[in-house]
Amino acid sequence: MDINLKNKNAIVCGSTQGIGEASAIELANLGANITLIARNESKLLNVLNDLDKSKGQTHSFIAIDFRDSDKLKEEVKLLSANYHILINNTGGPAAGPITDANTTSFEEAFRMHLINNQILVQKVVNGMKKEKYGRIVNIISTSVKAPILGLGVSNTIRAAVANWAKTLSSELGGYGITVNNILPGFTNTNRLKSLITKKAEIQGKTEDEISSLMKQQVPAGRFGEAKEIANAVAFLCSPAASYINGINMPVDGGRTKSL
Repeated sequence: MDINLKNKNAIVCGSTQGIGEASAIELANLGANITLIARNESKLLNVLNDLDKSKGQTHSFIAIDFRDSDKLKEEVKLLSANYHILINNTGGPAAGPITDANTTSFEEAFRMHLINNQILVQKVVNGMKKEKYGRIVNIISTSVKAPILGLGVSNTIRAAVANWAKTLSSELGGYGITVNNILPGFTNTNRLKSLITKKAEIQGKTEDEISSLMKQQVPAGRFGEAKEIANAVAFLCSPAASYINGINMPVDGGRTKSL
């Protein structure tokens, strides 16, 4: 099975922690040259220094706050390389009932997730067509299969991204470009920890109690690790996944009830 990514160039967003960082590390381990994108420059430098360079890879980063889409567009215009891989990954909107969310919350989430994804795709797609190789992977949520209670804005925006990606997969499939979505389940990241803390406060329970209840929903009986999600990301980016296009892939220990 060919999973070699030597001489492939990859952009990985949200790459200073969690699934984004783990994905960058795994892609570099397979030989890719990584461009990290996140807002914290010192954390970006730390991740950059940890990336594998044993196969002659060269790595770089862009420090940008995804809340500023105009600045993102300016920064990515300066990238000169053709990119073969794009990992769209951005922290989820704040938790809460959809009836409590103001319109600004939807607008900000739409911009950070879908508009920025579009900016990045438009930057890389011509190079992917030229190289006849492209892998676009969006880290979204199992909520696109079944909305998650208490994540009103996130459920809405993730579904928009999923449909955007499916449309792209149809338009780009003939150029050797695949577009797929990874749907992480409960993954041991800062995002999950914050959700557990909020649930504990609302329900008047301890965080350990909330964690235990959540793990009971997972047939695997535990939370996932970021590296396990990154393994799926890396496979979808590899030559071996050339005929997988337009799918939503849950990586959730079996938690999602639908097919």
